[in-house]
Amino acid sequence: MAEDVVLVGDLLSGLDRTGPIPLYFQVSRELEAAIRSGRIAPGARLQNEIAIAESLGLSRPTIRRAMESLVDKGLLVRRRGIGTQVVQGQVTRQVELTSLYEDLKSSHHEPGTRVLEHGLRPADASVAEALSVVEGSEVVFLRRQRSTDGVPVAILTNYLPLELSDITTEQLQERGLYEILRGRGVTIRVANQKIGARRAHGDESGLLDIDRGGPVLTMERVAYDASGRPVEFGHHCYRPDMYSFETTLVAK
Repeated sequence: MAEDVVLVGDLLSGLDRTGPIPLYFQVSRELEAAIRSGRIAPGARLQNEIAIAESLGLSRPTIRRAMESLVDKGLLVRRRGIGTQVVQGQVTRQVELTSLYEDLKSSHHEPGTRVLEHGLRPADASVAEALSVVEGSEVVFLRRQRSTDGVPVAILTNYLPLELSDITTEQLQERGLYEILRGRGVTIRVANQKIGARRAHGDESGLLDIDRGGPVLTMERVAYDASGRPVEFGHHCYRPDMYSFETTLVAK
């Protein structure tokens, strides 16, 4: 992540103040070109709106509108305590039987994991149904925050059968869940998955560093081993400015 603040005024020198093209659009267009060309690096922080407006001799509403248009395009993100920052580069995930950790590694991002909760808890009705266990029986509960290159991307909540209770917190911090399962001889063959969206709730906004109640992408998955036994039930949420799902559709 870049430490220096980008002086936007030094990058924008060709504004036409008398022509028909709105000034906010000119500012937005030139900033977008600078970001896409790499002149402003991913993760770079921009000056605040007041400083940009003063350096360009423009009004703050003009600059705010330009910034908002780039936020809407997914090129900028506003982060509490940091300011306006160029997006690190969105992670696009194929809808396949892989873990987020593996997807980040394969796309040349550096994954990071913070284990928020790790222990046993009684299975409620939905967990019991997903894992084919008796309601109220103990299952392994995992909740982790996943980041890429130091920026939070996802909150991962997983339930596992009790026989996997010896998985350690250290393993979860250093490796992906599916890699851990493969190391124990568990081969995942098929999964049922549902993708959706909702507003963040509870501590999710803080953990993902997004606006309170902001939108998140969601994914729910039940994975089965080669014998057809359910070995993982997960429901995850992702920052939409940093993450997307991709699939290929074939006509019959």
